[in-house]
Amino acid sequence: METYIIIILCIAAFAAGFVDAVVGGGGLIQTPVGLILLPLESVATVVGTLKVPAFSGTFMAARQYMQQVTLRLKLLIPMAIVAFSASCLGSWLLTRVHNAFMKPVLLFVLIGIAGYTWVKKDFGQRSTPSLSPFKLKIIGLVLAVVVGFYDGFIGPGTGSFLVLGCIVLLGFDFLHASAHAKVINLATNLGSILLFIAKGKIIWSIAIPMAFANALGGWIGAKTAVARGNQFIRRVFMLVVAATLLRFAWDVF
Repeated sequence: METYIIIILCIAAFAAGFVDAVVGGGGLIQTPVGLILLPLESVATVVGTLKVPAFSGTFMAARQYMQQVTLRLKLLIPMAIVAFSASCLGSWLLTRVHNAFMKPVLLFVLIGIAGYTWVKKDFGQRSTPSLSPFKLKIIGLVLAVVVGFYDGFIGPGTGSFLVLGCIVLLGFDFLHASAHAKVINLATNLGSILLFIAKGKIIWSIAIPMAFANALGGWIGAKTAVARGNQFIRRVFMLVVAATLLRFAWDVF
């Protein structure tokens, strides 16, 4: 492997870690670069390799958030467990079912997300809890199943969908939504990694240096998000959703 390729991949991993820590969607940076620079590898091998730095960056970001933001552990732990299981199921199903039919649906969902966030300026600016603890847990578990399965089955934009779900369905603000999303995304990444390890689809000589770069980006991104607050996260969220929308539009059309 040429040294310059690993350097470029590490730069992409750092940027992905930063963006992912703030609001999710780092895979939109890391995955295309990996597919372009590793053309001789199978898509499964590239995706499996990139899951390792994604996990390390998410771990670092989650650790940083847990030190600065109060988490609802009674809600978060069951959601993480369910998301892990759903991610394993999604990754397993991916090897058997073509997922192209999902992309047009997701494209329209993203258009709706972008439009709603742009028009509603106070979206995610403050917590709006209105559910009983029981209803909150049920809705949280459903969200974990859907997003966990999506991460294993399709992948791009998982962190952003988690943030959106935590705001719209659970009543969190952007900061707390991002913090909880990191821990849940950590579980979904782990589920996928275990599957790819079992299938022998990880190039460790690439995954390990990228993991360090992604972790550094995740650490800096989480600190920045905590320091800058909801307005900063909202702006990054809009950029990531727009990028995700363009990515899906390219795939669909």
